Amino acid sequence: MKLANLLSTIAICSGLLTSLLSGTSASYAADVDAPAPNQNPTVYVTAIDPVRDVGYHVGDILNRTITLRVEKPYRILQTSLPLQGTEKKYRGQNQGLEVRSAVLTAEETKHDTIYKLELSYQVFTNSVVVKPSQLPPEYVKFGGNGHMFTVRIPNFPFRISPLTIYGSVKVEKDMSQFRGPLLLDSTWNHYALIACLVILSVVVIGLFYILGNRSWLPRMGGPFARAYRDLRKIKGNKDNTSTQENISKMIERLHVAFNQSTGNSVFTADEVITTKPQFTPIKDEITKFFALSRHVFFDSDARHGIEQDLQLWLRQFCRRCRDCERGLS
Repeated sequence: MKLANLLSTIAICSGLLTSLLSGTSASYAADVDAPAPNQNPTVYVTAIDPVRDVGYHVGDILNRTITLRVEKPYRILQTSLPLQGTEKKYRGQNQGLEVRSAVLTAEETKHDTIYKLELSYQVFTNSVVVKPSQLPPEYVKFGGNGHMFTVRIPNFPFRISPLTIYGSVKVEKDMSQFRGPLLLDSTWNHYALIACLVILSVVVIGLFYILGNRSWLPRMGGPFARAYRDLRKIKGNKDNTSTQENISKMIERLHVAFNQSTGNSVFTADEVITTKPQFTPIKDEITKFFALSRHVFFDSDARHGIEQDLQLWLRQFCRRCRDCERGLS
């Protein structure tokens, strides 16, 4: 009898325990699927604040972009947005800030609604010293499913600087970490550098044009430029016979240059200048050259009037002719 009663008691306890466990599981599932009416949904708030928090003066504008993400069907209430022209207060005192604009845009996804709130504030206060201030927290309301709740947008602290500073300020004692580097205006230095580079470029081009032997620029590859390159390759020797041969080669090369430049065979300075008037400044030197040519090839008693080393004089003469054909003399 006692054994039967004991088994019956155990069976009843097992049934009660099973009933209790099954009731807790149903209640948990119901809480997940259908939240209580007074439970607020999660709202994700992201704020993009101004880059700096110091150095603002009266009249400056501060912009903030607030992003709010809420699940459907909850929607933001337009009446809870900051009103344009409202002067902000903190603990009952005016902050010297006014709401300049509040623009709201919405973007819907499958399960959520993303709101983008662009706020703009303007500073309307000044002080003789740096004044701490803040963009106060904003409170926006959401509604849906017969339920309404409020979301707080965090504040943004910053400092308002005076328009003028009273008294003397020692920079070495005012090295705040919020102060940027002291920059000097280098605009005129840049202009001067550009002007110097332009002048340098013109000078370099001019030197290449005057001293260059190659035809890099127009009128640089004339007959006398080529002759000057050839004359520089003829080296002088201590042997008089070899030197005379070099002088003969140099004179012949210059005759070729004169003939190519004038287009005819010329033997006097007047014939050269008649065809090429730009050679007028070196008419006397041309006369000496033809006299030297006569002395070397036809009449050894003919006088040419050249006192210095003939090879050196012929190279210098050829260079003067090259400058004349380039229009530099």
